[in-house]
Amino acid sequence: MQWRKGRRSDNVVDARGEGGGGMRFGGGKGLSIGAILLIVGIGWITGQDPLQILGQLAGQMGQQSAPVSTGTGTGKAPPVNDEQAEFVASILGDTEDTWRAIFAQGGRQYKDPTLTLFSGQINSACGFASSAVGPFYCPADQKVYLDMTFFREMEQRFAAAGDFAQAYVIAHEVGHHVQTLLGVSAKVQAARQRGERMEGDNGLLVRQELQADCLAGVWAYQAQQRLNWLEPGDIEEALNAANAIGDDRLQQQGQGRVVPDSFTHGTSQQRVRWFKTGFAKGDINQCDTFTARAL
Repeated sequence: MQWRKGRRSDNVVDARGEGGGGMRFGGGKGLSIGAILLIVGIGWITGQDPLQILGQLAGQMGQQSAPVSTGTGTGKAPPVNDEQAEFVASILGDTEDTWRAIFAQGGRQYKDPTLTLFSGQINSACGFASSAVGPFYCPADQKVYLDMTFFREMEQRFAAAGDFAQAYVIAHEVGHHVQTLLGVSAKVQAARQRGERMEGDNGLLVRQELQADCLAGVWAYQAQQRLNWLEPGDIEEALNAANAIGDDRLQQQGQGRVVPDSFTHGTSQQRVRWFKTGFAKGDINQCDTFTARAL
């Protein structure tokens, strides 16, 4: 991927080093991958959101450990010689260009999100989070949060390497921001408050996540049309990443069995399908996962 062709966003905030060293037990030992998988498995079995469980646990431990970054920080930009941060700024900048143009076509104005880089743990308007939950978007402050060590975990744990695989992750979180601006996130939250079921292989959370995958595909198509920056194998990198983080595959790895009633993001096949749907024509109107009979 020739990512240097992309315009660098000014909306990347560097909060790394402001907080503690991540999720810690007493004695300074980090939470092991095995422990994280066990917690995720418990969440899936009980029908709770595993990310919320990890965040709550990390929050309890964080209160007894080093200070946590607030996510507001000083608003400083990343160092100019930080190539990985420059990559993030390039991808974010191109999502801005893409969504500004798409929103303008519909008579809307796109509001750029802020992307906050953090290390270990952070407090957002959505509460405490550690790097164990992975990249996330908070609709309450309209920010994307990213600990870039997740990219190394993608490569080592999920065998999902490559710069375009990383770009897909960023574009997926920006997709959640697009959902917030379009009112989709508010409708899902209202349904939650009414007591509608969120989890499950046909649930609203799965449909929301698959739509974000589709929106990431829309961005990938539009960016390629504008910059012609993809190289052979790039799309395969994104599809491999989508395949690696499907609910079914993660559950099989974490607990040895698949529990569709506790899905929150969709299967590997579904995630790949909806990214490809968005990438096929770059048409946001093809991303209506909420009325789709077959996901």
